[in-house]
Amino acid sequence: MVAMNDVSGKSLAEMSADELTAWFDQKASEREAGRTPRMSIMVTKGTLDWAYPPFILASTAAALGWDATLFFTFYGLALLKKDLNPNISPLGNPAMPMKMPFGPQWFQGIEWNMPNLLMAGVPGFESLATTLMKQTVKNNGIATVPELRDLCIEADVKLVACQMTVGLFGWKQEDFIPEVSEWAGAATYITNAQGADITLLV
Repeated sequence: MVAMNDVSGKSLAEMSADELTAWFDQKASEREAGRTPRMSIMVTKGTLDWAYPPFILASTAAALGWDATLFFTFYGLALLKKDLNPNISPLGNPAMPMKMPFGPQWFQGIEWNMPNLLMAGVPGFESLATTLMKQTVKNNGIATVPELRDLCIEADVKLVACQMTVGLFGWKQEDFIPEVSEWAGAATYITNAQGADITLLV
């Protein structure tokens, strides 16, 4: 079979160099238009603040019709546990504003600069910070981390767990949600990331 140009009706052998270039460009554009974009994110952290970016990006990509994959490794694997209750630590996070989610607006607008000595030395400070952050999320009508994870599951985001890390930490597959798409290793992630349009590390 001889391929034909959509416009001129010429065979490939009859086309000039410019016509061939235009024909190939047209076919490449048609193929690209029919391809589903892909996003691959490696998730390495499991705290409350670090849980939001991967779940928000993946669910948004899925809503836009993209194929999205989240590869959870090391501490990020905690976000796939059945018991999902991530905490936050302001210690070592100087960019994190400490604002109170209660009281009058002027009081809520104050950014409290907490010294590291206070954050490290006061028992229960991380629990307090977590409680305040969760209340701030609630006050602003932001979805919780479990809700965002459920949204990703509903949107068919592929959730991949690093098998090596599961073994390293002595966890069992029964500790994790049944919606984990695959238990895999670095080779699987590399293959997935190689074909992705956007690859991120969180």
